[in-house]
Amino acid sequence: MRTARFFIAPVTAAALALSLGACGSGGGGSDDATIKVAYQKFGNFTQADELFKDVKADFEEANPGVTVELVPIEAQQNDYFTKLALMNRSPSTAPDVMYEDTYMIKSDVEAGYLQPLDDYLAEWDEWDQFVDSAKQAGAGDDGKTYGVSMGTDTRGLWFNKDVLAKAGLPEDWAPSSWDDLLEAARAIKKSDPDVVPFNMYSGKPQGEAAVMQGFEMLLYGTGDTLYEDSKWVLGSQGFVESLEFIETVFTEGLAPTPQQALDTNIGNTVQAEWLPEGKVGIALDGSWVAGNWLESGVAPWPEWSEKMGTAPMPTQEGQEPGAVSMSGGWTLAMGAGSENPDAAFEFISMALNRENSLWFDVANSQIAVRTDVAEDPEYTKSNPTTEFFTGLVDVTHFRPATSDYPKVSNEIMVAMESVMTGQQTPEEAAAVYDEAVIGIVGEENTTQG
Repeated sequence: MRTARFFIAPVTAAALALSLGACGSGGGGSDDATIKVAYQKFGNFTQADELFKDVKADFEEANPGVTVELVPIEAQQNDYFTKLALMNRSPSTAPDVMYEDTYMIKSDVEAGYLQPLDDYLAEWDEWDQFVDSAKQAGAGDDGKTYGVSMGTDTRGLWFNKDVLAKAGLPEDWAPSSWDDLLEAARAIKKSDPDVVPFNMYSGKPQGEAAVMQGFEMLLYGTGDTLYEDSKWVLGSQGFVESLEFIETVFTEGLAPTPQQALDTNIGNTVQAEWLPEGKVGIALDGSWVAGNWLESGVAPWPEWSEKMGTAPMPTQEGQEPGAVSMSGGWTLAMGAGSENPDAAFEFISMALNRENSLWFDVANSQIAVRTDVAEDPEYTKSNPTTEFFTGLVDVTHFRPATSDYPKVSNEIMVAMESVMTGQQTPEEAAAVYDEAVIGIVGEENTTQG
């Protein structure tokens, strides 16, 4: 456990005490108050849980009479979103602070779950340390800020050097096209049929891991896009070709079996078991994966930096810019119905101050969004892959920042799953997707690719 290091400036503490005295949860003059903090704790991801436990202890020590109730939600991503939405529908369960994916912010603002933080941020002397892109990541359609970023990420190819060497592939392997990637996967399968040649997440149980780390990494590599000039793109050839790639890896046995791929725990299995044990050759995954293998991670692997290699995900045919990545990230947001907003923001600012942002970014292998953290030697030297994944920011893309995106994303999961299981051809699945999007956003908000 980390050393406690949280402090509240005297003026802020005084203001907080006045606020809590005015709106104690008892409603009868009591100074006691409770703030509820909801977040995901699932599988290998335990870093947020550790962070918030430490913040709780120090927050309560600095603020007698204020209780922090931690609500860890042990659920895979889609189920986490569902449970968080259910909590937000009732004032008795709605959290004061929540762990919020950037792509959910606009839809949750529209649903009335979040409240803007601009007045607090204007008074927070650390807000200017956050880079502009991180500030925009927490913005709603109204231009107000609803989330404070905990870090960002990129995505690329991880590979086990021993597995590739057995297949005759070089230690500095770097595919220049989809065909190169497929040929490497076929060579791995031929050299050892018991190894999964290539893993990319696919299907509804994997949620955004399938859509963002899988499908969109393919789609943006074709040169096509999901959303353009404020309209959703339909009839995209790149959409069909991305599904054809998925069909190829599953029908040729280059990926996990559909049953394995649809297991909600496959992410944990790939990162904590299959890669370290040489049971998968290549994995399309995120910059945070190495966090599992650090001494502080859930699956320490001292040799990981020697055994694992990284390479950019290539564009379809090697066309400019030659590689593709996707970026996202998580924020801390404040519940719209919080009765103690001052205390809620104080918790957010403590959790994301310099010291704790540094710890979280190192422990969770995040790309720093605070300039003071990004320049800190403890961060820059913490992980030998930091420079590689930070470099992918130059070729990265972001998901459409609209309130409709979560529903559209669900239809992409459906299309992926129908193709990987052989229920539909890529063309059929793409046609079903197009019709579903029209039903979600209206034909007037679509365009033909």
